[in-house]
Amino acid sequence: MTTTLIKNGTVVSTTGADPAEVLVDGETIVALLSPGSGPAEAAERGAERVIDATGKYVIPGGVDVHTHMELPFGGTSASDDFETGTRAAAWGGTTTIVDFASQQTGENVRSCFDDRMALAEGNCAIDYGFHMIIGGVDDQSLKEMDILVDEGVTSFKLFMAYPGVYLSDDAQILRAMQQCSGNGGMIMMHAENGIAIDLLAEQAVERGETAPINHGLVRRAELESEATHRAIQLAKVGASPLYIVHLSASEALEQVAIARGKGANVFAETCPQYLYLTLEDHLGAPGFAGAGYVCSTPLRSKHEHHQADLWNGLRTNDLSVVSTDHCPFCMKDQKELGLDDFRAIPNGIGGVEHRMDLIYQGVVQGEITLPRWVELCATTPARMFGMYPQKGILAPGSDADIVLYDPNATWTISVDNHHMNMDYSAYEGFELNGHVDTVMARGKIIIENGEYLGTKGDGKYQPRGLSSYLI
Repeated sequence: MTTTLIKNGTVVSTTGADPAEVLVDGETIVALLSPGSGPAEAAERGAERVIDATGKYVIPGGVDVHTHMELPFGGTSASDDFETGTRAAAWGGTTTIVDFASQQTGENVRSCFDDRMALAEGNCAIDYGFHMIIGGVDDQSLKEMDILVDEGVTSFKLFMAYPGVYLSDDAQILRAMQQCSGNGGMIMMHAENGIAIDLLAEQAVERGETAPINHGLVRRAELESEATHRAIQLAKVGASPLYIVHLSASEALEQVAIARGKGANVFAETCPQYLYLTLEDHLGAPGFAGAGYVCSTPLRSKHEHHQADLWNGLRTNDLSVVSTDHCPFCMKDQKELGLDDFRAIPNGIGGVEHRMDLIYQGVVQGEITLPRWVELCATTPARMFGMYPQKGILAPGSDADIVLYDPNATWTISVDNHHMNMDYSAYEGFELNGHVDTVMARGKIIIENGEYLGTKGDGKYQPRGLSSYLI
C-alpha cells in the first residue's frame, strides 16, 4: 500500500481553514498532522510520496448527489455515459456521484435498478451510488423500496411533473412517504405542478409561441411554489423526511424556509445554473440557442430576486446542498428535436465538471464562506445521503478522496476545454478565479499537472446508509 503525505497546504473543513498535513495510507486517510510536529516529520520520512500543496486549499473530494448519466429522455439519451460523465466530474474535483435508477408504471423496481447498475459497473472513473426513481407507486414497488433500503439505496425520487411518464398523484406520493416513514428512507421530490404546466404549454403552442424561452414562461414560479408546499404538507401527513431537488424559485424557497422554521425534516438543493443563468439572457438567447438552457425547473428571470434569494438560502441553510442535476444533451440532433416545439427539447444542462469552481465563485464574491463551500459541495451531501464519514470529510478512517484547489488560478470556461460529452457549454466565456489542481480518489491520483491519470473502472459502487440529519 502506498503512503502519501500532503504538506504545506491549508485544510478546509466545515469548521474552518487551518494549516495541516494529510497522511494517506492506501485508500484511506490515517492522520491529520500539525505542520512541523514530530509526527509530521516522521510521516514525511516514511512516506513513499510527498505532495507539496503550498498556496493551495486541501479539501474533501466533491460529492454530487444529483446526476443523470445516459438518461433516456424524449426519444434520446443524455450525452454523457458513466465513463465520460464521471471522468468529467473528476476533472472538476468531484470524487463521488449519486445517480438515479428509474422505474415507470408496470416495471419491476429491482429489475430497473439492476439494469442501471449494469450500465455503471466497470465504467466509472469515481465512486458512485444510486437513488431510485419510483414512477409507478403500487403495492409491489412499495415492498421493493424496503428491500432496496436494506441494500444501500436509501432515497427515492418522485415527480409532481411529467404526466404520463413519471407523475405520481397525491395518494401515490403519500403512500410512498408512509413507506419511507417506516423504512427510514428519504423522499426526493421534483416539485412542479406538471398538469398545470402541460396545459399552459399546450396553450402557448396553440398561440404559435414555440421558442425555447416559452419553456421557462409556462413553468411558472407559482407552480413550483404550489407543488413544494403540497409536497411539504403531504410529508407532514406521511411522517416522512423530504428533500426538494433543483429548487429555483424564491417562492418555493419560502415554503422550505417556513417548514424548516417549524422543525420539519425538510431539505432542499439548488444547482449552479439557477445561481448564474437567467431566463432572459440564456433561455431567451437569439434563435434556437436558448435550447441549450432548457431544464426543469427552469431558469428564472433576472428582473426578480431569485438568485439573490438562493444565495441567501445557501447562507441560512434553508438550501443545504448544491448539486448539478447533470443531464447533458448536445445541440446537434438532440436539443434540435425541439426546433419547432419547445416541448420536444430534451430537458437538461451539463455541469458536473464545473460545480466546485462555480460555487467557489460565491466565496470570491463574498456570498458564502470558504468552509460553507466545502459544506455545500462535499460534507452535507455525504451526510444527507448516508455516505458520511466515508465521504465528504478529511478525517482518519475516511476515504482518501482529496482535492488540491488553487485559489490563485484564473481561467475561462469553454466548450474547447471542458471534458463533458457536449458540443456546447452552458457557461461559455465565464471567467473564474480558482481551479482544481490535483484530485485523489481513494488514494489514487487521477488528476495531476493537467493530465487525467485514472482508468475506466476506478470508481466503485457505494451502498449508502440512512441520512445523518434525521432524528
